[in-house]
Amino acid sequence: MRKTTQLLGAVSATALIVMSSSPAFAEGIRAGTDITNNVTVQYQVGGVQQTDATDSDTFAVDRRVNVDVTAIGGAVNTSPGAQNAALAFDVTNLSNDDIDLALTTALTAGTAGNISNIEIYLDADGDRVLSAAELAAGPITFLDEVGTDVTTAVIVVGDIDLAAANGDSFDIALVADAHAAGAAGLGTELTESAGDSTDPSVVDTVLADGNGGTGEEIDNDGADSDENTLNVQGAQVTVVKSSLVVSDPVNGTTNPKAIPGATILYCIAVENAAGAATATNINVLDDLPAEVDFDSAFGIFVDATATIASGVATCTVPSGSSGGTFSAGGGTGGLDRVSGSLSDIAGGSTGALYFQVTIPAATAPTP
Repeated sequence: MRKTTQLLGAVSATALIVMSSSPAFAEGIRAGTDITNNVTVQYQVGGVQQTDATDSDTFAVDRRVNVDVTAIGGAVNTSPGAQNAALAFDVTNLSNDDIDLALTTALTAGTAGNISNIEIYLDADGDRVLSAAELAAGPITFLDEVGTDVTTAVIVVGDIDLAAANGDSFDIALVADAHAAGAAGLGTELTESAGDSTDPSVVDTVLADGNGGTGEEIDNDGADSDENTLNVQGAQVTVVKSSLVVSDPVNGTTNPKAIPGATILYCIAVENAAGAATATNINVLDDLPAEVDFDSAFGIFVDATATIASGVATCTVPSGSSGGTFSAGGGTGGLDRVSGSLSDIAGGSTGALYFQVTIPAATAPTP
């Protein structure tokens, strides 16, 4: 075992030596670097050594432009109405020269009317989360003076419209396009040099980038892109309110009718569709008709068990827990209001609130 370990160590050392002694490729040498080659010719005349003939050649290393944009992490889940839903990207300058990078975005899939304010922010702390300070710094449209092999973290955000439904998605591409560095602000866009300059001091430009497959740029155009997806996970909530006659002053609880003096049970069922995101902070507000009176002796029950069938809500009584609030005249137009909060309702589940009212009994005529 020890012999094998030593042998592997020797192989690893040899590999390191080979790697460290490999010649540098042209793209690894900074653009504008002068490479000088000196030549010496020695000769004799009549057996006498003569003065060496020498010459040299100098040329400047050309600019090789390569940019890489990489989406960080998988698709991100968001919700209808979300502000600044965020996607993280890395932008890397793989060129052998400093460059500026123009940044743009494109919605490559999804309903454009359901997303707005797509902007780019500098992820100054690199944590892939848009902080309040980064938001306050404002959106950016380019990166200035990006050094060779420097990676810059950015965040692309968008506002999701309330009309976006569960299952909707938005594909957003980030494009980085190489521009000349050195001047204040965004420099001119870099283009491929036409042929090889005859002046060895001139730095030509070669565009050597690939493409990110988003359809927003092509090979060897000085730009690169990548895209990521915002998936909308929304609750799909429906509410059904139904009434059940509990008793009347003539028939009691046997086949009762909604006549003056009758007691009515109201069942309000809130259903969240299967596969939808969990609905939270659920508040039920029910303005009572002026023709009924709230049954305060019965009270209000929340988080009750209920079913919905053929558009009719049926509450299991008793179920749930006593809660909710009655506010006389607290509803719209001065109507009485019943309100209550329900616990979170997961996709495919139902929560309910129920209470009772009475139909005022007929008043005997005054003699």
